[in-house]
Amino acid sequence: MIAVIQRASSAQLHIKGQLHASIGKGFVILLGIHVDDSVEDVTYLAGKIHGLRIFSDAEDKMNLSLSQVGGAILLVSQFTLYADTRKGNRPSYMSAARPEQAIPLYEQMIQQLSEAMGGPIQTGVFGEDMQVSLCNDGPVTIIIDSKNPAL
Repeated sequence: MIAVIQRASSAQLHIKGQLHASIGKGFVILLGIHVDDSVEDVTYLAGKIHGLRIFSDAEDKMNLSLSQVGGAILLVSQFTLYADTRKGNRPSYMSAARPEQAIPLYEQMIQQLSEAMGGPIQTGVFGEDMQVSLCNDGPVTIIIDSKNPAL
C-alpha cells in the first residue's frame, strides 16, 4: 500500500462539477492499494500517517503532528499509483487491487484514520472521476510504502 501525503493549507475535491469534500490545514492523501495488501498494511500506514510530524513548531522545525495542529485529512483512492510503465507507453495497472479487494481496505483506512483523529475524515468516492485541487504547503510531500518502509 502506498500513501502519497501532501501537507496542504487547503484542498477541495469535486465530483461531476460539485464540491464533494474540502479541508483547511491538513493532509491530502492519495492512497494506492496493491493486490498483496491486507489489513496489516492499513494499520501500519494509518499509524504512520497519524504520527507523522511535518508541521512547523514555534522554532520553525517540522516537529508537530496533524493532531497537534488541529489539521484535517482528505483521503483519495488512486489506483494509478501502481502504474507499471516499464514496457511501452501505456501503463499497466495489474498490480493495483481490484475493487472487490480494494474497497474494503479503503473503508478500513477511513475507519482507522477517523478513529485516530477522533472524528470523521474527508474522502473521495472510490472509483469516481474526481478533481482534486490543493495548495501544497511548503511544498511538503511524503511517500510511505507499507511494503518498503525505507522509501
